[in-house]
Amino acid sequence: MASRPYARAPSIEVVVFDMDGVLNDSEPLGMEAMRRMLARHAIPYTEADNQEFIGRTTLDCCRILRARHRLEPAEDALARVYLDELLGLLRERPRPMPGVPEVVERLPGLGYRVALASSAEPEVIGATLDALGLRRAFEVVVSGVEVPRGKPAPDVFLETARRLGVAPARCVVVEDSRNGMLAAKAAGMRCAVIPCPTTAGQDFAEADWRLAGLPELPAALTPRA
Repeated sequence: MASRPYARAPSIEVVVFDMDGVLNDSEPLGMEAMRRMLARHAIPYTEADNQEFIGRTTLDCCRILRARHRLEPAEDALARVYLDELLGLLRERPRPMPGVPEVVERLPGLGYRVALASSAEPEVIGATLDALGLRRAFEVVVSGVEVPRGKPAPDVFLETARRLGVAPARCVVVEDSRNGMLAAKAAGMRCAVIPCPTTAGQDFAEADWRLAGLPELPAALTPRA
């Protein structure tokens, strides 16, 4: 999909970032953590399997996998094993995406408020932001576990707008997955998609912008002279 012409709508006040795949190249780490968790039950987990779950909450993923493979442990027990594996990998291998932290830190100077809305658990968000040096960068941070439904439902983005006290139409979401993009559009927000290597083959036809990388974001949000 070609990028639409860069032109900032005057109503945009807030840039809401997804985390995994947008700020940190953590999608491969999430897949590896899930692979390790399922390997304990002698169940293979491939890249093709992983595509279904990118952008979803851990509990949603574990609920689906438990039912599909008839696993005995409860989904919260499966999720705990996954999280322990993931936290270890995140601490060992922080992988900031190009433009992190510079682009995030630049946006307030351009007149934008910045927030984070991630499907990840608060402990994963905290560990990632610490590793990236972004702990204090966001006015609001919302985890998918704090809302009733995970992406592709719009709940995490609507809650972010509520906490900021702004209308959803005044927000633009930066996402890397189709599930995240669908959640943003369902929330009534615009969406700038920056596919990561894991999500590059997904369908982003509904996105407002498709960017090659985070460094392109300020220009996409700035009106032409």
